[in-house]
Amino acid sequence: MTNTIVVKLGGTEGVDFSAICRDAVGLIGAGKRLVLVHGGSAEANALGEALGQPPKMITSPSGFTSRYTNRATLEIFAMAVNGKVNTLLVEQLQSLGVNAFGLSGVDGRLLQATRKTAVQSVENGKRIMIRDDYTGKIEQVNVPLLETLLAGGYVPVIAPMAVSPAGEGRLGTTALNVDADRAAAMVAAALKAHTLVLLTAVPGLMRNFPDESTLIHQLSVAQLPSALEAAQGRMKKKVLGAEEALNGGVGRVIIADGRVENPISGALAGRGTVIGEAEI
Repeated sequence: MTNTIVVKLGGTEGVDFSAICRDAVGLIGAGKRLVLVHGGSAEANALGEALGQPPKMITSPSGFTSRYTNRATLEIFAMAVNGKVNTLLVEQLQSLGVNAFGLSGVDGRLLQATRKTAVQSVENGKRIMIRDDYTGKIEQVNVPLLETLLAGGYVPVIAPMAVSPAGEGRLGTTALNVDADRAAAMVAAALKAHTLVLLTAVPGLMRNFPDESTLIHQLSVAQLPSALEAAQGRMKKKVLGAEEALNGGVGRVIIADGRVENPISGALAGRGTVIGEAEI
């Protein structure tokens, strides 16, 4: 296990990217190896609305929600998340003296994923099959590429897109939209990270959402299945990502508030929902 910390910045409204970047500077100065993975759903939604392609969410039979991504939506997602959010995050970090390196999972085949040939969705109580969805499940992380960047003093900033090993593109591959929480989990596991921090617009996992007084401060790995059942909406993906990261060798996962000052440091100090046993 390395001293690497992987931080996922939620793409929903309210998460304070500026506070996260300022906090990252201090941690990097203290010798921590940081890798940032970000979302960008709010920007993608806004751009889709402006272009006459409003977002459509689909819900799987098991209750997980995700963005319906046909080819047009994929291109909007790439423009918003990789083109805008990633660039502006790198700009902020560079302005603070951090030599950030922005890339998506498509670059250098950083994230390879298998495209889902069919996605089940529940609409009006009926199951339907969607076959034009450009989403995927990450199977492989290009660790040598990340290690090269980290060894060179760069801070990788990763947009949640992946590339399929074989697809419909002219070169036999295709870009895919992947869930940012699970992408961060796969990156953390591949790097044998000590800690994965999932920053979002709530204080952590709550027993009775949205009652913040029911915040769960500590969870064991054995308690994750019941936590997954209790989680609401997008929090389900975070709990699933936490489970995947811990099963992949990550020391601990912390789901914490990304709206506060020093959000990463606060999470590392135990504010939020801490899953696993490792200390740092």
